[in-house]
Amino acid sequence: MRVVILDSAEVIGAYGAGVILDGVRRGRIHTLGVATGSSPLAIYRALADQWVPALAHLKAFALDEYVGLPADDPHSYRSVIQQEVTDRLRLDPANVQVPNGCAADLDAECERYEAAMAEAGGVDLQLLGIGRNGHIGFNEPSSSLSSRTRPKTLMAATRRDNARFFADPGDVPRHCLTQGLGTILDAAEVLLVAQGSAKAEAVRAALEGPLSSMCPASVLQLHRRATVVLDEEAAQHLALREYYLDTERNRIEGMRA
Repeated sequence: MRVVILDSAEVIGAYGAGVILDGVRRGRIHTLGVATGSSPLAIYRALADQWVPALAHLKAFALDEYVGLPADDPHSYRSVIQQEVTDRLRLDPANVQVPNGCAADLDAECERYEAAMAEAGGVDLQLLGIGRNGHIGFNEPSSSLSSRTRPKTLMAATRRDNARFFADPGDVPRHCLTQGLGTILDAAEVLLVAQGSAKAEAVRAALEGPLSSMCPASVLQLHRRATVVLDEEAAQHLALREYYLDTERNRIEGMRA
C-alpha cells in the first residue's frame, strides 16, 4: 500500500480531491465508491470547491446503508450521500445508488446491488474510512475476507461510535447492508482516509499487522492499488512511519510505493 502522511484534514481533503480529479480528467475514473462518516467529508468539500463539469457525469455507489431506516430519514446513508455527495458534486441522482435497507428481501437487494455495480463496469475508485475496530464499510471483525454485499449485524462498539449522530443512542439500527470485503477488493483503486488518535491502533493493525478477519481493513494488503492517507495522529503507532515519509519525499514518477 502507498501510505501518505499529511498535516491536517484540510490537506487530506485536497489530496483526495486531487486524486479523484486527476482520474476523472484522465478518463480513468467514471464510477466512484462513496463512504459516509467524518473521514471523507473534507474530500467531498474540496471536490465541490474545485468542481469541474466532468464530475457531474460520475456514477456513484455507496458502501453501506442501515436496515430499517426509510430513504428520507435524515440518519439514513441515502440522505447523507444526497447532501454530502450528490448535491455538492451536482451528480444526477439517477446515477447515485445506495442499498435499500427497507427492501422486503434483503438478500435479493444485495444481489441486485452487486449486479448494478457489475453492469456499471465496476467501481473505479473506492473511498473508505476505517472504524476503531478496523472495520471498512460495515464489515465488522470476523467478516469473511472474500465476502460480498450482504446484511450484517453491527457490533455494540460500532453502534456506540455512531450514536453521536442520533438524538437517542437506542435509535441506532442494529443491522445494515454493506459491500463485502471481496466486493471492495474488486474496485480498481482504493483510497482510505483516517484522522485522529482514536484510529491509530486500527491503522497500525491494518497496515502493519497480519492479514486477519479480526482487522477487516487488513484485507487491503491484498489490493494492487491501495492508497492510505493519514494525519499525524492516525499515523502515530506505525513502526515504519519514517520510511513512509521518506518514500513520499523521494517518489519518482509512476512509482506506487
